[in-house]
Amino acid sequence: MFTTLCGLVPADPHHPERTRRLAILKRVLDGTLYDVLPFEFHEERGAGGEYIPLRLRRPSVRYPLARIVVDDSISLVFSEGHFPTIDCDDRRVRAIFADLARETALNQVMMEAALRGSIGSVAILFRVLKGRVFFRVLETPYLMPDWDPEAPDELLRVTERYKVPGRALLARGYDGLDAQAEYWFERSWDREEETWFLPQPVAGEARPPVRDAIRSVRHGLGFVPLVWVKNLPGGPDGVDSVDGACTFRAAVETGIEIDYQLSQAGRGLKYSSDPTLLIREPAGAEGEIVRGGGNALIVSEKGDARLLEIDGTASAAVIDYVRTLREFALEGVHGNRASPDRLSAAQSGRAIEMMNQGLVWLADNLRVSYGDAVLKLARMVVRASHLYPLRILGQGIEPIPHAVRLGLIWPRWYAPTSEDRARDAQTLRTLAEAGLISQETAVKTIADVYDIEDVHAELARIGHRPSPTQETA
Repeated sequence: MFTTLCGLVPADPHHPERTRRLAILKRVLDGTLYDVLPFEFHEERGAGGEYIPLRLRRPSVRYPLARIVVDDSISLVFSEGHFPTIDCDDRRVRAIFADLARETALNQVMMEAALRGSIGSVAILFRVLKGRVFFRVLETPYLMPDWDPEAPDELLRVTERYKVPGRALLARGYDGLDAQAEYWFERSWDREEETWFLPQPVAGEARPPVRDAIRSVRHGLGFVPLVWVKNLPGGPDGVDSVDGACTFRAAVETGIEIDYQLSQAGRGLKYSSDPTLLIREPAGAEGEIVRGGGNALIVSEKGDARLLEIDGTASAAVIDYVRTLREFALEGVHGNRASPDRLSAAQSGRAIEMMNQGLVWLADNLRVSYGDAVLKLARMVVRASHLYPLRILGQGIEPIPHAVRLGLIWPRWYAPTSEDRARDAQTLRTLAEAGLISQETAVKTIADVYDIEDVHAELARIGHRPSPTQETA
């Protein structure tokens, strides 16, 4: 069925197959995959009385399996209680990035990036405007990266190109365009400039792009101000793919089957609540037969009457089948299969983590790709601080040293219970007293649990090391 739906999505010969593949997966994520079907689910007959097959009808029930898996996995990576802390040995730098994360709403940016990137890839644009840092999420179906052959992890250029109606360009301030025509919108980012190009008509002979001097901007950063994120390992074109693997691709076909089974079950329940009356008598039936208790279906034979309805056990069988399909689909994409019945009793954080081990594995893989993106954005801020006078929360900052080492501290998957905290405290105390770990490591281990933003300041307050001002003196 998924292949049938893909065949109904129009293909644009001017764009590569990658663009169409990502656009279809985006339809699955947004719940608009069935919009290409011409008939509603209740339309069983066409205008000429012909039967309309199910594959051409939009299901009346849509279970958002793909969105559920994506939202659950993102919540374990970038929600308020799971967002990582940018860490380094320099207290001033730690404070700068903590303030930057708050000012730019970095956790919200990364949640949006992980959501849009779940189809395979996403790009995050870095900008400095009037001394302030901004991040913006860009979808990638119409973006194409070029990598440095001598440094394959660094971008040389990213190009954006897609079709736009002329009226949309006129509304954005362009002049001399036909409102009814289609135009190519194109721009690119390289290590020195964000280059915009004048719109070119789609119809007619292709011409070299012409630089738009008015809208082009020179940033002079020395690097491409974009972070390209591959969602998961195992992209469609192997290791050289510009896209990663889709988070929910393995569950798409099963999700479609669930939608149609639930729609069929719903139709059966509607027919059961409005059965057809069957009357046997010698007179023949004439005219159109309409379903419903008030419309009798008259046939010839000896007198008899009964109600035609669908057995309720069929609906129960469908529900059981759908539950099984849901289990299989979530298992295939490492989604959350925990049952509320199994969470009725108090559970430790570790027990809940083991119960949701598949979802934890998925979120752990996402931490690798999107966590690396957070660090790349942080390094862009470091380099930009030497080129622009940056302000964070209204305060100017000194340039951040290039050699600063940055890392991420991730919180626990699930909040520990009081018993978990007591066991942790006893374990850390034993290890610290035995000289196996330092007091700083012990405090850092529980920093996310007790909301300790600055480990070094906390150690100074409990008397295990001098305060930062005393160190400077």
